[in-house]
Amino acid sequence: MWIFGRKGSSGFSASSTAEEVTDGIDGSGLTAIVTGATSGIGAKTTRVLAMRGVHVVMAVRNIEKGVTVKEAILMETPNAKVDVMELDLSSQASVRDFAAKYCSLGLPLHILINNAGVLSPQFKLSKDEIELHFATNHLGHFLLTNLLLETMKITSYEQKTQGRIINVSSRGHRYAYNRPFSDQINDESSYNSLYAYGQSKLANILHAKELARRLKDEEVNITANSLHPGFIVTEIFRSYNVFSVICNAVLKYFVKDVSQGAATTCYLALNPKVKGVTGEYFSDSNLAKPTPRGEDQELAKELWEFSSGLTSSK
Repeated sequence: MWIFGRKGSSGFSASSTAEEVTDGIDGSGLTAIVTGATSGIGAKTTRVLAMRGVHVVMAVRNIEKGVTVKEAILMETPNAKVDVMELDLSSQASVRDFAAKYCSLGLPLHILINNAGVLSPQFKLSKDEIELHFATNHLGHFLLTNLLLETMKITSYEQKTQGRIINVSSRGHRYAYNRPFSDQINDESSYNSLYAYGQSKLANILHAKELARRLKDEEVNITANSLHPGFIVTEIFRSYNVFSVICNAVLKYFVKDVSQGAATTCYLALNPKVKGVTGEYFSDSNLAKPTPRGEDQELAKELWEFSSGLTSSK
């Protein structure tokens, strides 16, 4: 439980919970997709949004785990609207299949929360032969967002509501490789798990920034923002068992619990204070500043073009 933190201009702080930042908000009539919703921040975000009346579609790799989370939510909130759909963000075929199935259901889409992520100590390639961190944390979400964007535009126009796209990044974006995204992305000889993860998290910020610019140019009523959830020990650290044990035993008063970790995501998803705010980076439910590279609009454009090439249909 994080016990420190001064309230920012939003009225919330690092110690604020997902329940607190959405208190009194009625999300009935809204539909959201949450990726990586079987544990940690994703599961908590799903639970809180469902509690506020949002119809949540859990986009998950493991259907069995997803159903378990759904059943737990229904035990707590019997009238919750929660569905589970399979999605493997490391596979572009899976992303395309998910998007096609979702669109075929005829559901609206008001909120897209790109939350899922991997952290691997070893160099690995995705099913599409792309470095795993970049493929899963960024490219999978980049493609998913593009494939669902038309549905979000239609929803926004027909229902006269503002769509919200939220990329869960990390303060770890500060430790990205100091080189272009296109430069030797699959180079195992220079691989560093911290930098590879940081590079993918930097990409999350730049993706939201460039997407926001494009949506503004189109005069579409959809916002795109990114966030740092705070330091929280979740299943993303499952490959670092010793580290997780130390954090849970020794640092529990200096890291956020899962409800505090999900607060900024839920704040951006539902709170009216961020209506119309787009292309920004948040931390502790307040505006924050990423590194200079995270504010580089030209780098954001370069990343967009590079990502478009890597996700183009063969």
